[in-house]
Amino acid sequence: MFEMSASQWLLLLLISAVALTTAMHALLFKRDSRSAFAWVAICLLFPVAGPLLYAFFGINRIRTRAKKLGKARSFRVELDETKAAPRAPFEVHHQDLPDEYQNFARTADAVTRHPLVSGNAISPLPDGESAYPEMLRAIDSAQNSVLLSTYIFQRDGSGMSFVEALGNAVSRGVDVRVIIDGVGEFYGLPRRVGRSLKERGVRLARFLPPKLIPPTLYVNLRNHRKLLIVDGTIGFTGGMNIADRHLARLPEPPARARDIHFRFEGPVVGQLEHTFLDDWHFCTGDDTPPGAPDEWPRSTTKSQATAICRAIAEGPNEDFNTLATILVGAISSARQRAIIVTPYFLPSREMIGALQSAALRGVAVSVIMPEKNNLPFVQWATTNMLWEIVEYGANAYYQPPPFDHTKLFIIDNLYAQVGSANLDPRSLRLNFELNVEVFDRSLVQRMADYAESIQRGSRKISLDELDSRSVPVRTRDALAWLFSPYL
Repeated sequence: MFEMSASQWLLLLLISAVALTTAMHALLFKRDSRSAFAWVAICLLFPVAGPLLYAFFGINRIRTRAKKLGKARSFRVELDETKAAPRAPFEVHHQDLPDEYQNFARTADAVTRHPLVSGNAISPLPDGESAYPEMLRAIDSAQNSVLLSTYIFQRDGSGMSFVEALGNAVSRGVDVRVIIDGVGEFYGLPRRVGRSLKERGVRLARFLPPKLIPPTLYVNLRNHRKLLIVDGTIGFTGGMNIADRHLARLPEPPARARDIHFRFEGPVVGQLEHTFLDDWHFCTGDDTPPGAPDEWPRSTTKSQATAICRAIAEGPNEDFNTLATILVGAISSARQRAIIVTPYFLPSREMIGALQSAALRGVAVSVIMPEKNNLPFVQWATTNMLWEIVEYGANAYYQPPPFDHTKLFIIDNLYAQVGSANLDPRSLRLNFELNVEVFDRSLVQRMADYAESIQRGSRKISLDELDSRSVPVRTRDALAWLFSPYL
């Protein structure tokens, strides 16, 4: 009969304790019951591999908020934790808005860290040919600070144009800071851009980069935000990374992607800067504010500065589930139409229910996705669930190549959201994202027209098409859908 030594008993007890601890962590901190059950089972059934997998893939919340930031930058739109501080002249509460806007604004007023602010001018910038020159001109004009955050920054022609502009700004004495996601940077292999930035004197931070010593392998928890803030007065955000693949009119490369970015002026730029500096503090521990005006940012003097905006930071931290809550609330408030343009569509059960309810109320619901996705397994999972909204009267469309990375969310020609977030679990639960909600009839109408032009060139997906898939295809799609929380 085999007898265990004291050391073996000790090892067994240690493994059991770790398995029980990780299972308890999943039980207490996982918000989705199915996910919690799966992780508890994995940790207990596989007491060695289970806790390791949970450590790498299952712990999806961290603390990023830098409490010191607000104290150092009184000139910025700051969090009003107590709701007792006096409002800035351009701050707007939902009760100050016209009646048709109030339902959209009320939810975000309750759950976000930033107030609505008026007096903003917004310029849509389709594809890299429009966006990159505007961004480079802004960097070239910088006098105090340039803050850039991106998921992918490739060392190609477009990327090196930004490296040169950022380096020239450093040479002029501008405070230049760049955040690149620690995993997204590897999309540029074998020519990573980080060394080129450091050679030009740019202060570079990597968001949760993988490390062997000490072991750090965050597959999730990625910073997917795309931000450029210049002198605290001009801001850019949207879905575009920095790479030649976003130059739509060049001869088609293998991974060409259509997209849209947005240029902002006005008080909302202070909210974009707040988000960047929060991330910068998390990456570096530095909470020094950049050189900037010593007063609150004023509304721009441009005649088109009519937009009321709010930046919505989303992430697996204190901002967890904020964006999903606001999106579901907006869909529930729709009365005429809801238009969604997204490259990845794997909505939560709550969002599926909101879309079904909207379609049953007579709202014209349109979801526009790429015909050929750059991530086939995501498209398989999407196909498996599309019938759930199509059966209730929502319209789903596939647009032909090239791959479209555009993210637009439009309700009733009154309300829009633009930014970096896709409508999938990775964006809404695992990534750090930044969207801006926009109240401006003129701009929202332009975005609706843009989305409709995409829809006209797209193919409508019928319920018959979804039902006629072969058994092998259905099986493939269903298996991909099983893993949708982590796609």
